[in-house]
Amino acid sequence: HSVRVYNRTASRADTWVATHRGTAYPTPRAAADGAEMVFVCVGNDDDVRQVTTGEDGALQGLAPGSLLIDHTTASASLAQELDAACREAGIDFLDAPVSGGAMRRRFDG
Repeated sequence: HSVRVYNRTASRADTWVATHRGTAYPTPRAAADGAEMVFVCVGNDDDVRQVTTGEDGALQGLAPGSLLIDHTTASASLAQELDAACREAGIDFLDAPVSGGAMRRRFDG
C-alpha cells in the first residue's frame, strides 16, 4: 500500500514521511481521497470529529466501500456517531481503540 499521511502539525507529518516514506497531505480529506483504508489516532472526541467528519475530514474524501478505523481511545457515543456517519456514506467503520495512557505502573512480583 502507498501511505498517505496527515497530522494536524504539518512538520510532524513531514518528519514521519522523511523517516518512513509516504506522502504528506494538508488535510485529512486530501489524505483520504482515493484511499481504501484510513487509520485515525488522535487525542479525544473533538479531535476525532475534526479529522473525520469536519469540513475537510476524512469522510469527505473516502469513497463508498472504503474503511475507516479509529484507534483513538474515545467515548462509546463517538464510536456510535462515527458508525452512523460512515453507514450513511457507505463506508465501513471499525472502532479499535488503543488502550493505556501516560501513567504506567510497575509491578514487582
